[in-house]
Amino acid sequence: MAEMILKHIYKKFDDGVMAVKDFHLDIKEKEFVIFVGPSGCGKSTTLRMIAGLEKISEGEFIIDGKRMNDVPSCDRDMAMVFQNYALYPHMSVYDNIAYSMKLKKVPKDEIREKVTDVANKLGLLEVLDRKPKELSGGQKQRVAMGRAIVRRPKVFLMDEPLSNLDAKLRNQMRTEISKLYQELDSTFIYVTHDQVEAMTLGTKIVVLKDGEIQQVATPQELYNHPANLFVAGFIGTPTMNIFEADCVMKNGVLHVKIGDALFKAPEKMAKILSDKDYIHHKIMVGVRAEDIRLSDTGEIVSQVQVYEMLGDYVHLYFEYAGQKITVRVPATIPVKREEVVKLTFDMDRVHLFDGTYGYRVGWQEDEAKIVL
Repeated sequence: MAEMILKHIYKKFDDGVMAVKDFHLDIKEKEFVIFVGPSGCGKSTTLRMIAGLEKISEGEFIIDGKRMNDVPSCDRDMAMVFQNYALYPHMSVYDNIAYSMKLKKVPKDEIREKVTDVANKLGLLEVLDRKPKELSGGQKQRVAMGRAIVRRPKVFLMDEPLSNLDAKLRNQMRTEISKLYQELDSTFIYVTHDQVEAMTLGTKIVVLKDGEIQQVATPQELYNHPANLFVAGFIGTPTMNIFEADCVMKNGVLHVKIGDALFKAPEKMAKILSDKDYIHHKIMVGVRAEDIRLSDTGEIVSQVQVYEMLGDYVHLYFEYAGQKITVRVPATIPVKREEVVKLTFDMDRVHLFDGTYGYRVGWQEDEAKIVL
């Protein structure tokens, strides 16, 4: 078992900086949990507190009902993979992977069997005799992972393990980590600033900003129902288009006004905005790039400033009412740079946020899934 609870965890450093604030999270056995957020948001500090490498200032860390705050890191049955690999440069790949077992006096035959098995899983059989300086970045990361896997811990901790790799290697290693998670049947806690890694790997994602949790949800829930403006802007590639807007009545019908463009609010959206008294008040409107389309009857008229070919689809960049717009369309649509076109929104997929505080103004039927 490896069910964990972080109960209202705080971390305050000696210089007075509060790095983590009221972090409360339940982690179920065999989940793949991702801590994601910009640099300095507290994600690595939180991971180090879980590992026992950083002292908890306030709150409780519990594993399977046992308080772990003062339990040494070596007694927590966890293995950590670091950003910088942390390999022993004077040891071969074989000895790096085998090191923890040698310390525990495991019989040589058993060590050889386990190292060979792990090396086979990670594609390292042909480099077992090499030193770290003779390896590529991807191979070094595999060795670091092999050293963790061979211990068969309850929990794997990974602190930005792919950040030093190039784009192609990152994609390959993401696949390797995903396969390992399925094979090892263990709990994974993974830190990254890369939301693509978070969305492709995690079963549960924790979005952090300034040491505080902004939202905890599955990748799909995060993408479809961001809890606030920060999550909306952080999750998704390209980032969500965010517009300042007003709610106005025209001919007895509620519209969302962006610049001079009026978008008729769907019935459910109109009811929520009316019930929550947003009429004639500022709101923020979020629209994903794929939820904006070119249309002869579109409400927004703008010129294509940048045309970005990305294979079977294209990113088009516009400006309107002092705000930038990114649109994603199939590459088959005939449009070119500097062309003037009309744009419309899929209003059933528009996201609304409070103009003052930035929290989500939910109006879709499955708003109950949102974790605030």
